[in-house]
Amino acid sequence: MKSHRLARVSEIVREVAANTILFELKDPRVKNVTVTRAEVSADLQHAKIYVSVMGSEKEQQLTMYGLRSAAGYVQTKVADRLTTRFVPHVTFVLDEGVKKSIEIARLIREAQEQSRADAEAREAAAGAAGTPDAPTADAPDTQADQPDAADGSAGRAG
Repeated sequence: MKSHRLARVSEIVREVAANTILFELKDPRVKNVTVTRAEVSADLQHAKIYVSVMGSEKEQQLTMYGLRSAAGYVQTKVADRLTTRFVPHVTFVLDEGVKKSIEIARLIREAQEQSRADAEAREAAAGAAGTPDAPTADAPDTQADQPDAADGSAGRAG
């Protein structure tokens, strides 16, 4: 099957599943769900719908259980929209990508804060020891105060 047709079918499955979950499911177990993507097999027999669920581990499991029990309803909605010989069998898969990216962003932010705190501690320690690592705005530039011998003013005899 051509890849652009497969991509179109996958997008339709994702769109129908997202709208069905968001607006039509009345199951109280299904909440805080985002449909991230859908993958349809080349023979259009199977569709994996990847969902991201925010919440604790127990809430995720409860939501996935609710989604698995509503898979037939979602599959019916997909069948209404598709005009193919076969309707893909719908399965839901928990997508950890969003949670992992949030966790990685948090770890990076913590590492940046730690490195800033370490740099401030080093500057404070260097300032207390009296040996600054770099010239500060308070210290006068000693080279600017001395006359430059290259300007010709020194060593001129009359």
